[in-house]
Amino acid sequence: MKNQEDLELPLLPDGEPAPADAKGSAYALVCALLASLTSIIYGYNRGVMSGAQKFVQADLGVTDGQLEVLIGATSVYSLVGSLAAGWTCDRAGRRRAVALAAAMFLAGSAATAAANGYAALMAGQLVAGVACGFGLVVAPVYIAEIAPAGSRGFLSSIPEIAGNSGILLSYVADMALAGLPATLNWRLMIGIGAIPPLFLAAAAVLAMPETPRWLVPHGQPEEARRVLARTSGDADRRLQEIAASVREASKGAGGEPAAGVWRDLLVRPTPAVRRVMVAILGLQVFQQACGVAAMVLYAPRVFSHVGITSDRAVLGATVLLGAAKTVAIVVPLFLADRLGRRPMLLASAGGMAASLLVLGLSVRAPPASATGWAAATCVAAAAAFMATFSLGFGPVIWMYGSEILPLRLRAQGTGIGTAVNRVMSAAVGMTFISLYEAVGMAGTFYMFAAASAAAWVFVYACLPETKGRSLEEMEALFDAGANQPSPPPTLS
Repeated sequence: MKNQEDLELPLLPDGEPAPADAKGSAYALVCALLASLTSIIYGYNRGVMSGAQKFVQADLGVTDGQLEVLIGATSVYSLVGSLAAGWTCDRAGRRRAVALAAAMFLAGSAATAAANGYAALMAGQLVAGVACGFGLVVAPVYIAEIAPAGSRGFLSSIPEIAGNSGILLSYVADMALAGLPATLNWRLMIGIGAIPPLFLAAAAVLAMPETPRWLVPHGQPEEARRVLARTSGDADRRLQEIAASVREASKGAGGEPAAGVWRDLLVRPTPAVRRVMVAILGLQVFQQACGVAAMVLYAPRVFSHVGITSDRAVLGATVLLGAAKTVAIVVPLFLADRLGRRPMLLASAGGMAASLLVLGLSVRAPPASATGWAAATCVAAAAAFMATFSLGFGPVIWMYGSEILPLRLRAQGTGIGTAVNRVMSAAVGMTFISLYEAVGMAGTFYMFAAASAAAWVFVYACLPETKGRSLEEMEALFDAGANQPSPPPTLS
């Protein structure tokens, strides 16, 4: 009969595990890949409505206004999920939060695919949206805490790659199923999203260990040491650092853990925590203010505006965007731990601003007078925007935000940042159609370009470099006098 240790760490063999090297381990990579299944499912759920929306409207008689609310409301629902996810991660553990997210993804996809009216669609998207909020929080937190410092940038990029892969898969599914009857095709497009959660739930229950930084404050130091031995090499030293961090955090909790977390984050934060929260919230606002949600959700409308009228051509161009976004996301996977977070964010913001400016110029002409040159430029600029977004503002803000928060504040702080992200995403998703009808398609993209330029200034002025730093060093990095743009790295 298995003891508690076996149940907590099902992948760990009996006996003393072999130490991992400074670059990380295959074990940490497997854990990161399993956690990133939440991001694949999130990406699929997020992107599938781009191609399905036309057929939903044809089958259920949904108006443009209702569709705008339906798509934007998913981000509002994910706001609830992201706030609840932080609390769940702290109370039930990171691994159980992953399993809960999988269950909600399964229920949400099934309910949406079976909907027979607008109210049922909204109900299904409510469940799926809450699951999306969970997925955005639990994967970055889990990976940041399971990864060794020397490869944390590499491993923390995996959820964003997985999310983009999910979006690309949804575009491919939309294109492949578009030829079926309108009463069936959109249901299959959405219903396919109920399959991966089954695998994720099984992985969370049977294969994923809990993170050491959750185990230590919950009285399980031996289990934490064994996981650290597989992921960080020098398990005893890392365990001592985590334990010291937990003791220090407990002193400041004042015996009121939940109230203390919110107080320390938002009411009376230290100067270091205040800088951390400004960095996190600023990055989350700018990520969505650049208009990426508009391109993910409404790309077919943008392409139709420049004279691409064939359904297959529109969906093919949308697949190209997904491919560009997914291929480019591989770059941070290998460079985040070499170049650092700041250079990648700066390059990304600059590239987004330039490509959005060109995109705005390409859609200036009304659809009736659009030329082949305008259509080609529009598709190329949109693909460039997706690619440059994926170089930094797609993956790097998630790894940056999850690694700079102190341990006691990490899950709840990540949840708050994700909630802000979801509010901005909802604002873009729920207003894009109305906005381009009011100021023109070109004017809308000029506004997104201005937001991207502002993001560059924010990164340059406010964000210190974090590459090579252990999680326990981050608060000192953001403290007064330690806030330097490019601190010397330390290897774990």
